[in-house]
Amino acid sequence: MSRQPTDITPAVDLTVERGAGPVRTSHPQWLDLLPPCNNACPAGEDIQAWLALAQAGKHRQAWDVLMQDNPLPAVHGRVCYHPCEGACNRRELDAPVSIHAVERFLGDLAVREGWVPRIDSAASGKRVLVVGAGPSGLSAAYHLTRLGHTVEIHEAGPKPGGMMHFGIPAYRLPRADLLAEIARIERMGVRIVLNHRVTDLAAEKDAGKFDAVFVAIGAHVSRHVDIPARDAARMLDAVGYLEGVASGAPPLLGRRVVVYGGGNTAMDAARTARRLGADEAVIVYRRDRAHMPAHEFEADEAIEEGVKIRWLTTIKDFSGSTLTVERMEIAPDGRPVPTGEFETLPADAVVLALGQETDSGFLRRVPGVEVKSDGSVIVGPDMMTGAAGIFAGGDMVPSERTVTVAVGHGKLAARHIDAWLRRIPHVPAGKPKLVTWKMLNLPVFSDAEPTPQKRLLGAAREAGFAEVTAGLSEHDARREAQRCLSCGRCFECDNCFAACPEGAIVELGPGRGYRLVADRCTGCATCYEQCPCHAIEMQAEAAP
Repeated sequence: MSRQPTDITPAVDLTVERGAGPVRTSHPQWLDLLPPCNNACPAGEDIQAWLALAQAGKHRQAWDVLMQDNPLPAVHGRVCYHPCEGACNRRELDAPVSIHAVERFLGDLAVREGWVPRIDSAASGKRVLVVGAGPSGLSAAYHLTRLGHTVEIHEAGPKPGGMMHFGIPAYRLPRADLLAEIARIERMGVRIVLNHRVTDLAAEKDAGKFDAVFVAIGAHVSRHVDIPARDAARMLDAVGYLEGVASGAPPLLGRRVVVYGGGNTAMDAARTARRLGADEAVIVYRRDRAHMPAHEFEADEAIEEGVKIRWLTTIKDFSGSTLTVERMEIAPDGRPVPTGEFETLPADAVVLALGQETDSGFLRRVPGVEVKSDGSVIVGPDMMTGAAGIFAGGDMVPSERTVTVAVGHGKLAARHIDAWLRRIPHVPAGKPKLVTWKMLNLPVFSDAEPTPQKRLLGAAREAGFAEVTAGLSEHDARREAQRCLSCGRCFECDNCFAACPEGAIVELGPGRGYRLVADRCTGCATCYEQCPCHAIEMQAEAAP
């Protein structure tokens, strides 16, 4: 229901003469306001704009708009937790637009067609070192390259992708799709050096004659808890365990596996155990479901695959093949407290999924860089550390740890690095007014339900690491994009044109919007009231 924006300014003649019409005190003005999906996206995507192009079948143009903010749409369409959909105004009508499914369609189509973004900026002659080839590092490298800089990534691991490669299971993110999008970034000119751990940042910077550095090493160190264990060999950390599976060297778990933790990594660890042949995979979490850090759908999918979840339970001891746990209860202040009630569970292996920390010790030697006890690094609003020219982002800085947040950090850092290199401040554009559900004036809709993505059934899932969720066809992706309400942006529905009793609104043609004939407008606001997406607001007349 949205339209392709012609440019960043309204395609409307806003010239109005005060006093035209008998008693006019205000006149209509067409505006581009802020859709809630755009506002909620951690990567800063202009979602409404690329949805408008996708619904018109202009897939390459839609992908180009999407790639202005996010270099990994095929990845995001699979693993992003889509906060944009949680904010979508359409959820108040029936169900939110399945934005992630359309994004995945565009990303997969671009890979099949071999599309590569244009680099319009002239070469700057500046060199930037990126440490870490995870989502934040890849994003920064991509955006810096488009800004005209030469970028080199130094990655400690044997493959690029960071936790996308070694932490997210293949049934959620097939490796071929991930590596295809990374290869595109390399084709743009980014050089990725693998198996290269940076230990002395100053020496690395000097040796490569780099003008600035972006550090994005992620959080790959598992957080541990003191659990008495007679056989430590059968107590694994989730990060190392998932990395082993991704590398083709899965550990021997046995038939009964217990995962300790309540986050998304815990769900992945348990679902992976089932695929590795465990008869029983049990998640033990000390709080209740309402307080788990994992997303609801992650827990639902784990349960669908036979994973059992023991809420309000904590591990006290692991001896032989027996796990001693204690039941917890929620105190009035919302915190879990022990009850003194114990029981035993059979377990051949225990996987600890209690969160991750950052191995950033090498940064403590860089003057001005502030490193916290958990390894996270403090940065300013410009993503720069206390050391001039040294920037950081992604999971290693205090923030929500998701792929999309990390990609957003990389884009933001790239813009600030570009400004720092050019000695001009980067001033983010101000945000227009947010359009809420109550501001819309919608007609009655039909055929409104989203198009579901096909999914593997339980037995097929447990057979291996095949992707669980399929993508949309071109027809379904276009239909899904057409469910967009175009909140705050004119899509030329002609409601205002048809409703104006004075004939004061003139059509300018497809993609050009409308013009107000000032001496006909009476300021009756009928056009404003008939605009379904709140792309018109009544502006007060200037004082005489």
